[in-house]
Amino acid sequence: MAGSNAIQPVFERPPVIRVRGLVTRFGPQTVHDGLDLDVRAGEVLGVVGGSGTGKSVLLKEILGLMTPAAGRIELLGHDTASLSRSARAAVQTRTGVLFQNGALFSSMTVAENIMLPLREHTRLSPALIAEVARVKIAMAGLPPDAGAKSPAQLSGGMVKRAGLARALALDPDILFLDEPTAGLDPIGAAAFDTLIQSLQRSLGLTVFMVTHDLDSLTTICDRIAVLVDKRIRVARLEDHLADPHPWIHDYFHGPRGRAARRASE
Repeated sequence: MAGSNAIQPVFERPPVIRVRGLVTRFGPQTVHDGLDLDVRAGEVLGVVGGSGTGKSVLLKEILGLMTPAAGRIELLGHDTASLSRSARAAVQTRTGVLFQNGALFSSMTVAENIMLPLREHTRLSPALIAEVARVKIAMAGLPPDAGAKSPAQLSGGMVKRAGLARALALDPDILFLDEPTAGLDPIGAAAFDTLIQSLQRSLGLTVFMVTHDLDSLTTICDRIAVLVDKRIRVARLEDHLADPHPWIHDYFHGPRGRAARRASE
């Protein structure tokens, strides 16, 4: 599969995430109504939308952490609703997730956080698990001594990188990122974008990234999915720039959108 992806254009590859007719409700409020989405192997998809459009909710539904009111979700070729608990767990081990605040266990060191999924889902020896954790720490751009520290001893940017190292622990096929650059200064955010781009290329990852960061969208995303009117519009940046929809136009043609486009040129 990896070999064929290396020579096959990303937009011709099969979808690893397939959503059809998704309906999401919270009481009387409908957030998604007939949403369809394909995410193809090896692409970086940025997901944006206004407040309340259900960006993070969509991510959690794809992961099986929330149940939609209706619709079908296929993850890595499996209908998530029909999977047994063990089968669902097996599919989930092929995904890595970085939540907005890192979601690290405060009572564990960074290394222990990274080792946790390895201990739960593999039969590797303790020594090999510790070695894998050291490798992931380095991959995430953290210094070697970060492994012995608690999350409270890390800066916000280092917490993001520690969370990323844990997300990569099981060598996932798909990496889910929820607002990965939120709270970072422009230099830190740009460095994180570069890291994600480098990891995606070297590991052949598919990346599903919820973000508000226009710099991230213009720098590393192959396509951008915009949640509007309870559905989703997926296109390249140049196509969204020509879209007359009021929210899409204001988002991509506002001052921050113009600045992001200039920076990427």
